[in-house]
Amino acid sequence: MFTELQYAMQKLAETPGMGHVREDLADESLRVWRVFSFLVIYRPDTSPLHVIRVLHGARDLEGLLGDE
Repeated sequence: MFTELQYAMQKLAETPGMGHVREDLADESLRVWRVFSFLVIYRPDTSPLHVIRVLHGARDLEGLLGDE
């Protein structure tokens, strides 16, 4: 699982527009990319890529990221 997450983050760093836009999660535009049951939440406009969190998809994203 860890290897797959590393690979996904490397690909996102190379092509940050791959994820889904989630402007509802914070004051700024965040993107989300699914890796199995986990979500990689990141800021697409940063270099290097700024990963905010990696969370299980069943978690309350709005509740956890509302203050980001």
